[in-house]
Amino acid sequence: MKFLPTCIAILIATSYLSAQSPLGLWKTIDDTDGVEKSYIEIHEIDGNLFATVRELLPAADKTHCEACKGDKKDAPIVGMTLMRDMEKDGKEWSGGYILDPASGKEYRCVIKLEGNDKLKVRGYIGTPFLGRTQYWYRK
Repeated sequence: MKFLPTCIAILIATSYLSAQSPLGLWKTIDDTDGVEKSYIEIHEIDGNLFATVRELLPAADKTHCEACKGDKKDAPIVGMTLMRDMEKDGKEWSGGYILDPASGKEYRCVIKLEGNDKLKVRGYIGTPFLGRTQYWYRK
């Protein structure tokens, strides 16, 4: 009986901490036309975050990465890792890269949770001030 309050506190703390993580399934919204395009799963490998396309939604206009180079050239977008090597940096994750399958270009990336169900995803070249931002929503 003495351990019950401790167990409850641990469960509450664990659920709070897991809610503050970008891990999980996200719905992407295209920043140019505001349309829902895909479901992306963010997962962790050796402390770094990666994001893989799990499903394309009906409004997605491309199914293969025609503009990509190397082994991603003409590869299906579903199953493709779009974001890689993101490291925790305070309240955000940075230091990694994100691929834009429409252009085939890879950009530096910073992501940050805004609340529990909204993720700010910023791709940039050089400095974060010169880039594009998308918002992803937890599914």
